[in-house]
Amino acid sequence: MLDGTGTAARRADVAIAGDRIEAIGDVRDTDAPVLDAEGCVVAPGFINVLSHAYETLQLDPRGLSDLYQGITTEVFGEGRSMGPVTGRMTGLVAAEPPLFGMRTSWPRLGDFLTELSGAGLNIASFVGAENLRMPFAGNEDRPLTDDELAAACALLDEELAAGALGVGSALIYAPGSYASTEELIAYARVLAKHDALYISHIRGESDRLVDSVDELIRIARESSARAEIYHLKASGRENWPLMSVVLDRVQQARADGLGITADIYPYDAGSTFLSAFIPPRFHDGGELAARIANPSIRSEIKAAILEPRQDWENLYLGSGGAEGILLLGGSGAAVPGQTLAEASRGGDPLDTLLDLVAAEPNLMVALFTASEADTRRALKQPWVSVCTDSEAIPAEAPFTKTSTHPRTYGAFARVLGPWVREGVLPLEEAVRRMTSLPAANLRLVDRGVLRPGAFADVAVFDPAAVQDNATYLDPHRYADGMRHVLVNGQPALQDGKPTGALAGRALRRAS
Repeated sequence: MLDGTGTAARRADVAIAGDRIEAIGDVRDTDAPVLDAEGCVVAPGFINVLSHAYETLQLDPRGLSDLYQGITTEVFGEGRSMGPVTGRMTGLVAAEPPLFGMRTSWPRLGDFLTELSGAGLNIASFVGAENLRMPFAGNEDRPLTDDELAAACALLDEELAAGALGVGSALIYAPGSYASTEELIAYARVLAKHDALYISHIRGESDRLVDSVDELIRIARESSARAEIYHLKASGRENWPLMSVVLDRVQQARADGLGITADIYPYDAGSTFLSAFIPPRFHDGGELAARIANPSIRSEIKAAILEPRQDWENLYLGSGGAEGILLLGGSGAAVPGQTLAEASRGGDPLDTLLDLVAAEPNLMVALFTASEADTRRALKQPWVSVCTDSEAIPAEAPFTKTSTHPRTYGAFARVLGPWVREGVLPLEEAVRRMTSLPAANLRLVDRGVLRPGAFADVAVFDPAAVQDNATYLDPHRYADGMRHVLVNGQPALQDGKPTGALAGRALRRAS
């Protein structure tokens, strides 16, 4: 047994009564049902710090791609959350086509959590930073007025009092990118009053990486809030040396008493919307499609994509051009598994990019920009946890009709299996990064540990058999190695097979 705190494994039975752990030790003399864990590690269920399963769990509540990895808790809210959606944001969200046709907005975040509770996995959420500015500024690239910022902070205060985990920003995507550092500091000051977390997809992960990390550290320093970097990476081969600088920056901030942490997914390719390759200024007001259709503005967009800039994250250049962009979905010209260069069929790849965005605004791509060696080095830091940065889906139709990043099915298994066996982390430390570390950062009480009185979220796995199987061209493949997974004391995976139990709950930050 590994209790999630990083201490060495010990042989023990785990007794569960209802939704809690009742005892740990030699408790074999019992009439209760027994799950055989011989030859396996018994650990706390894993916490996915960055999940996008808010729509897919509505369609299939089992969350199988994550369940097969031992994940028992999904955390939402990168940039935008399912609530609060109010004011000008209401109509704007209603006009956006959802990825799987599911509901994407609730008046308050707690309404969404309540409605989705009872899925197969636990759920929790940050308030998206976009949900704070869009009710007042919509998709406009402008600062909030003093009155608007005060109202946004009041809205945040209400959501935090109701148990939201904090604020999640995504500063490379419009309209989240329109928020100034000062606006984010104002939100973080509200977070500090609640001991809540500011977590961010920072403004840049390539040549702006150091400045972007410095911005996050500044937000934490000036607000006294804790802060986390989503999926820490250095994008673009020429920027890989910046990882050492960033790790030193964070270490110094932590030595100064700031609560700075980070998370990673264990792959050298990221994934995002192809529309994110277009500079934010062309998204202003939500008029991107119209601008692409205008020949003169279209030419301006193409020129801007090829222009190295310091005021936005140039994903196209960071990917090394069209050859480094892999299409993960689409139809027509967008054939999953093709690079953007291949889809262009000898034509201008920028024209293909714009045509694809105009036809499919939510088209996902993988971009090969990071160094796996750097990601492994980041994971060695004791303050770095693990995420999938993806949805949670079954390897079944309709989900298999589109592609996805292999991290969807393999992020946790890749760390827990191959990376542990290759010596990147000791097993007990890998488990800590997936359990007690994120639980403490998120202020989720009685989660992420195995001890009497804690909730019985449990993952039982064969450490020699844990293996990710998903690839970029064949992503819909479950991970191996999990024998049992319990959510709030109920077996969701038993003897390697899903039970169909839906025992997940809505989790809220301890106040």
